[in-house]
Amino acid sequence: MCKAIDDPTTGNDTFAKLYGAANVYYNYTGTATCFDLDDDSDTHGLGGWGWQACTEMILVTGGSDEESIFPPSDWSYDAMASSCKFSFGVEPRPDWIPTEFGGHNIKRVLKRFGSNIIFFNGLRDPWSGGGVLSGISKSIVAIVAEKGAHHVDLRFATSEDPKWLQQVRKREVKIIAKWLSEYYHDLAHT
Repeated sequence: MCKAIDDPTTGNDTFAKLYGAANVYYNYTGTATCFDLDDDSDTHGLGGWGWQACTEMILVTGGSDEESIFPPSDWSYDAMASSCKFSFGVEPRPDWIPTEFGGHNIKRVLKRFGSNIIFFNGLRDPWSGGGVLSGISKSIVAIVAEKGAHHVDLRFATSEDPKWLQQVRKREVKIIAKWLSEYYHDLAHT
């Protein structure tokens, strides 16, 4: 995606850069001439996101034309609830995450019952501001990559992966290997 955005042939044309980035996901074959926004054939497996957004992750979004190139949009819980009911036959649970996971102070909660968790956040991900950006304990680790994007560390490795991403993945493997080693050591000596 970065290669598409940084393509020197697009110059300073922001829309050409956005189109190139979108093509990485929605026209990976290079054969589509237009994106069909009504096409429900989800080749990326993103269909589960709608369900999750209705049942677990109620994300309040909206925007004004003063802050964006897009038309103003107001967020409405009632409209979302209606859409969730129509699409999935469910009512949203806006308080599920804080109720299920112990309130709004995730660091305090995780210190008490969590372990062996790696939170990776790439700062190019617009969701990173809501992520865990610093380690909570020795076994609840935050890895932050300035150039990283949304779950880029979990994608398949390629020969074109930048050095920083290769290092992130090596660090994650090293951390997990240490946890497994400790587990098997404890198991053998119990």
